[in-house]
Amino acid sequence: MISFHNQVVLVTGGSRGIGAATAIRFAAAGARAVIVHCRHNRQAAGEVAREVERAGAEALIAEAEISEPTEVTSLLDLCHQRFGKVDVVVANAGVWPPEDRPILDLQPAQWNHTLRVNLDGLYYLCRESVRLMLPQRSGNIIIVSSTAGQRGEAGHADYAASKGGAISLTKSLAAELGPFGIRVNCVAPGWVDTEMAAPALHGRLQEIVEAIPLRRIATADDVAGPILFLASDLARHLTGEIMNVNGGSVLCG
Repeated sequence: MISFHNQVVLVTGGSRGIGAATAIRFAAAGARAVIVHCRHNRQAAGEVAREVERAGAEALIAEAEISEPTEVTSLLDLCHQRFGKVDVVVANAGVWPPEDRPILDLQPAQWNHTLRVNLDGLYYLCRESVRLMLPQRSGNIIIVSSTAGQRGEAGHADYAASKGGAISLTKSLAAELGPFGIRVNCVAPGWVDTEMAAPALHGRLQEIVEAIPLRRIATADDVAGPILFLASDLARHLTGEIMNVNGGSVLCG
């Protein structure tokens, strides 16, 4: 029932984790093309691109520093030049400094870097995506936030602030862009078994699992499925939604 026939999909941070699983899922659901964005790991992005092609979609690897506005503009221009449009943008690229940093130890350099990538980069990506979607009066933007953006996260104020900003941006853009046929939604994952989360999960796995009502850590594919749903016609009357993908660990309406 979910089909993305003839649609062009851009997935940022597509070389690993949630982004990789999402790119492959869109290809399997009939997308015409999937752009696999990476910051510098072309080898990993290439592996994802091969999976995308095996699933039946055209794949394009695109490198860009998401926190640099000129590079984001070039990224979207490349998508448009190659395919003539962008139908779905999955804003997944981001950073999560794994070390706990209480506020007195949280240095301006780390704060600025996290906000620059996770929030400034998101703003650049959304702005450039909308530039391409407005003339076609249709499109879907799916923003990847976090439970940290809903309840905060001790020792990670920079990350939580950036992800809280992502949630507010989702709601603001949904209200602004709905009249133009562009839907903007968000997934807020809890713990996910990815390379980025591995250092934090190490040594705390049992404690973390016991705090999750479903008693397991999500896989990247557990998040990719809801992303596809939000971008699909099954969710055609959903916009501004924050979909919690956390096994029940954070219950918020």
